[in-house]
Amino acid sequence: MKYLRLMFIVFGFSVFILSCTKKPTLKDSTTVTKTDQQVKTSVDMDVFNDCPMEGDAVKQNVRQLNLLKNRYSFPQSSDFNHDITLQKLLNPGNDANRWNTYQAAEITGYIYDVKPGGVETCNCKTKDIEKRDTHIEMVLNPMQSGSTQRVIVEVTPRFRKLMSDKNINWTTRGIRDAFLGRWVKVQGWMFFDSEHDDEAENTNPGRPRNWRGTAWEIHPVTSMEVVQKPKLPV
Repeated sequence: MKYLRLMFIVFGFSVFILSCTKKPTLKDSTTVTKTDQQVKTSVDMDVFNDCPMEGDAVKQNVRQLNLLKNRYSFPQSSDFNHDITLQKLLNPGNDANRWNTYQAAEITGYIYDVKPGGVETCNCKTKDIEKRDTHIEMVLNPMQSGSTQRVIVEVTPRFRKLMSDKNINWTTRGIRDAFLGRWVKVQGWMFFDSEHDDEAENTNPGRPRNWRGTAWEIHPVTSMEVVQKPKLPV
């Protein structure tokens, strides 16, 4: 009997200790360890504007490119390659293998132009401007803005929606009004647009009709912020 009574006392004390120990919930863990910029959105946008992630491309290689263009997760801090700058994106030489499409980057430059993206398979060839990408051209110096000195960054319809949910206007018109002609810090996923590598100076040097410095882009853009003008090289 004494042994049995001792067992009940030990059991009751164990229950008391467990009840006083708060187990972290998934919500607590997420709140403590991840910021809003780090967590993948809980909204399912694999199909958005009636268009899947791979768009309506027929060729497999283009379907794979579209899957990268249409990513809608925010990069985590560990995804960023802090060696990437606007200057390094424009450094001459064949750069097809210079970076990685699963890295994120933060670059700062001058917004030279903002316009609607083209009719593309990634957006199922829609002609609706607000369902297409926003094409943004960045340069190191507004006084040196030739076509082969520009880097392309793009806002996608999925991220436009995510920003709209936060009352941030990322329509093409809204971006143009907020950022055109300003110095801006841009974050997002690295993307090599092999559909345009024959029109980029780094991968097809000297071609008269080149309209970009590199086929590398930040696409999709996940953050844009106006900053002070940096000190430019003399």
